[in-house]
Amino acid sequence: MSNTLLKYLQGYPAGLITRVQDLVDQQQLPEVLLKRYPEQHSFSNDRALYQFTMELKNRYLKQSAPLSKVIYDDRIDTIKNALGLHTAISRVQGGKLKAKKEIRIASLFKQAPEPMLRMITVHELAHLKEKEHNKAFYKLCQHMEADYHQLELDTRLYLTCIDQFGPLY
Repeated sequence: MSNTLLKYLQGYPAGLITRVQDLVDQQQLPEVLLKRYPEQHSFSNDRALYQFTMELKNRYLKQSAPLSKVIYDDRIDTIKNALGLHTAISRVQGGKLKAKKEIRIASLFKQAPEPMLRMITVHELAHLKEKEHNKAFYKLCQHMEADYHQLELDTRLYLTCIDQFGPLY
């Protein structure tokens, strides 16, 4: 197999990519991930996802803008590196400008380990305060999730696993 099949790991060090490629070639990546993450989360519908997200928001970002919607979205394309989206919709209602904030998580993550869903949710919540992926953004992500960077890598491994071997759960 070629490293081009590891599209979710572009930008990572060559040594790491080689180790992952070996796991893929030996068909051991699913086993490694299942050992680390034996269960998927239980937030299988939009209502549960909203509650999960609001608990994180209320714990870490009490002063940030309110969220009007948090949903799983079938239209998010993980190939283009989008695991979730944050949107701000502005509408004029009776002479007033109303802004609504939404978070959409790729439906692929309905069946994922809870730490990975939490990492994606934390990432999208961080965009409520920091629009760009800068130092302050990643510092906020790590404040909300101490293992943020490891979970981001593991999520990329999870996507690689699905890509190569099919659903894990």
